[in-house]
Amino acid sequence: MSNPTLSPAEVSAALDSGQGTLVDVRTPAEFREVHAPGAQLVPLDVLDRPAVEAVRGAKTGPVYLLCASGIRATKAAEKLRGTGLESVFVVAGGTNAWVAAGLPVVRGRKTISIERQVRIGAGLLVLTGTGLGWFVQRNFFILAGLVGAGLVFAGVTDICGLAIVLAKAPWNRSGKT
Repeated sequence: MSNPTLSPAEVSAALDSGQGTLVDVRTPAEFREVHAPGAQLVPLDVLDRPAVEAVRGAKTGPVYLLCASGIRATKAAEKLRGTGLESVFVVAGGTNAWVAAGLPVVRGRKTISIERQVRIGAGLLVLTGTGLGWFVQRNFFILAGLVGAGLVFAGVTDICGLAIVLAKAPWNRSGKT
């Protein structure tokens, strides 16, 4: 089943008229940096129907899902649809599109995105494996190969193990502004 999308402007207008709930499925650190006003944080790794119902409270209407670019929100929509929640929409282009549309945002402390953290981590692992393989023991080259295989797997399946681990790191868990 496809996940219907709405533009940030359409979602903003619906929210302004009191229709629905905006749920941000990014990490607390990403949310802290920038988010749409009124968005409720429910990170993808803890997202389930009871969590969404809890942030909705007495509100009725659709649930609008927002992430950085739309990929995690699409996964969240599929997850919620699997629980029987039907009125779920993905905000096309995510927070990036929301900001680009010039819609209001709440800004907090700057943070390094999960995507950048993955690139930094993967690069450091490859560099470490190569250096240790060259200067210490040839078997360390395997580390660089495993990281490469992991990146290929992430590209093919859109599931990144390093991103999942990094999302649980303490610096990414704090939602305080």
